[in-house]
Amino acid sequence: MLKVIIDKEYLVHERGRKKKLDQLFSFFREIDKEKFIGRQTYLTDAKRKENDAEHAWHMAVMTLLLSEYSNEEIDVLHTISMLLIHDLVEIDAGDTYAYDEEGKKTQTQRERKAADRIYGLLPEKQGRKLYDLWQEFEERKTPEAKFARVMDNLQPMMLNAATDGKAWEEHQVELNQILKRNEHTPEGSKLL
Repeated sequence: MLKVIIDKEYLVHERGRKKKLDQLFSFFREIDKEKFIGRQTYLTDAKRKENDAEHAWHMAVMTLLLSEYSNEEIDVLHTISMLLIHDLVEIDAGDTYAYDEEGKKTQTQRERKAADRIYGLLPEKQGRKLYDLWQEFEERKTPEAKFARVMDNLQPMMLNAATDGKAWEEHQVELNQILKRNEHTPEGSKLL
C-alpha cells in the first residue's frame, strides 16, 4: 500500500516537472521572435540595423563592465536580467522608436497587454518574476532600474555616434530631442 502511494506521488511530481519544462521550452521558442524585431539603430558598420536581441546582449555586456559607474551600488545580475527581458514585450507590441511621438501614445497599453501574454506563458512563479522585472524597469525607481535605463539610452546613442548619426539623420532627429530623451541619465549615472 505504501509503495502505491509513493509511486502515485512520484508520478504526480514527474508530471508537474514535465509540464513546467514544456512551458519553459514553449517560452524559449516564443522569445526567439525577439531576434526578428528590428530597431532603428545601425550597427557600427552602418550597413544594417540591430535587432532587439542584439540590443539586449550589448546592454548586458556593457552593464558588466560599466556597473561601477552607477550612482549607487547595484546588483549586476538583477540589472542584466532586467535588460535581457524588458524588450520581450516588443514581440507583440513592436518596437517604438525613441523619437516616435505618435507611437509613444499607445506604447504603454500595447506593452502591458504583451507583458501579460508573454510572461503568462511561463509557469506562474517564473512568469511573475519576469513580469515584476519588466515592471521595475518601466517604473525606474530602483538603482538597478535607473542604471538599466542608462544602458537602454546609452547603447543606441553610442551606436549612432559610431555611424555619424546615420539613423538620426534618416529620422531627422535633432539634438534637443536626444538631450530630452537622455535627461534622466544622471539619475542612474552622473558620470555616464
